[in-house]
Amino acid sequence: MNLFVFCLRVLPLLVILIGVDSSQALEAPKDTRQSSYHLMTPENRAMQDDSNLNPAAFWVMDGHSLWKEKIGNKNVSCASCHGDSGQKMAGVATQFPKMQKGKLQTLEGQINQCRTSRQEAPALAYESKELLALTTFVATQSKGLPIAVEETPQNKKDLQQGHQFFNTRMGQLNLSCAQCHQDRAGLKLGGSLIPQGHPTAYPIYRIEWQTMGSLQRRLRNCMSGVRAKQFEYGSQEMAQLELFLMWRARGMPLETPGVRP
Repeated sequence: MNLFVFCLRVLPLLVILIGVDSSQALEAPKDTRQSSYHLMTPENRAMQDDSNLNPAAFWVMDGHSLWKEKIGNKNVSCASCHGDSGQKMAGVATQFPKMQKGKLQTLEGQINQCRTSRQEAPALAYESKELLALTTFVATQSKGLPIAVEETPQNKKDLQQGHQFFNTRMGQLNLSCAQCHQDRAGLKLGGSLIPQGHPTAYPIYRIEWQTMGSLQRRLRNCMSGVRAKQFEYGSQEMAQLELFLMWRARGMPLETPGVRP
């Protein structure tokens, strides 16, 4: 029996014996990743979906105002380079964190870099209303676009370090990110379903906070929850962990501005 006849006659039998549907044998593995949007109540999903109900709309409007405001010694605005509407920013937020001049930069860090170097204005404090507003405005221009963070020769070491942080047990509770958001995703903790931890909607309006917050704030909350020392805002460690999380969510659509419980 030649090889062609063997494949034609024998392989379908093997498929039946091992219980595999031959029509699916060549299909790509199903993407089981899920945004935490799908774990919310219908009321909270409606709040995110309707711009008239989404509280983050106020930060988007404030961000647009700041975008057009001329500041600093250069007396220029973000709009002076990138246009009044911000539409030229479409796709930008999907690429961060990314390497910029040899340094891993988050979107917030890039905004501050532009302020200090291009506008000669002071950097904005992390979690300040102004930085959250500008970040939300920029990220909203990419709503619905797929996250596009990929491994490159330039970011490989930072990505590996972020992966290590994700899997490293920490704090008095001796837990890692992966133990909750990978191994136990979908199970309940304190009555709430554990999400997979994909950062598809940041900055988010979190109902618990009654305000907007960055991904870094949420990560610091998790670290505090396991009684671990928190990474500093804007630190290299935080950028590396954020890089891995965005790479892990690559291809998923950006939802900014998101709402979460």
